[in-house]
Amino acid sequence: MASNSDAPDPSSYVPLAPAALHIVLSLNRGERHGYAIMGDVERLSDGVIKLGPGTLYGTIKKLVAQGLIEQTDSRPDPALDDQRRKYYRLTALGASVGAAEIQRLSNLVERTRHPGPVRLLGELS
Repeated sequence: MASNSDAPDPSSYVPLAPAALHIVLSLNRGERHGYAIMGDVERLSDGVIKLGPGTLYGTIKKLVAQGLIEQTDSRPDPALDDQRRKYYRLTALGASVGAAEIQRLSNLVERTRHPGPVRLLGELS
């Protein structure tokens, strides 16, 4: 039996690329097929993020390879579904990585609320 020390460190997967983060956030809300993920990401981002098929499926392939999401065999009512669709769900690791990325971004936002002295880029040298 593997010990907890053998489990991957979720923080080693962050930062996530924006497309990956949005896919993880979408799947955190439940299992979805690719087209549903595209629509959910667009809704979650108020239309700011629009994933094209190449970006979506390329990112899904990477997330599956990393073990952050997985394809699932569960399907809704066959009368309401196209059998060609592939459904995906978040793995436990994917949920942990998503939480680590949200924490990283929250920390970043918090630091910008309490900035130190502001230096212009020209003043850095």
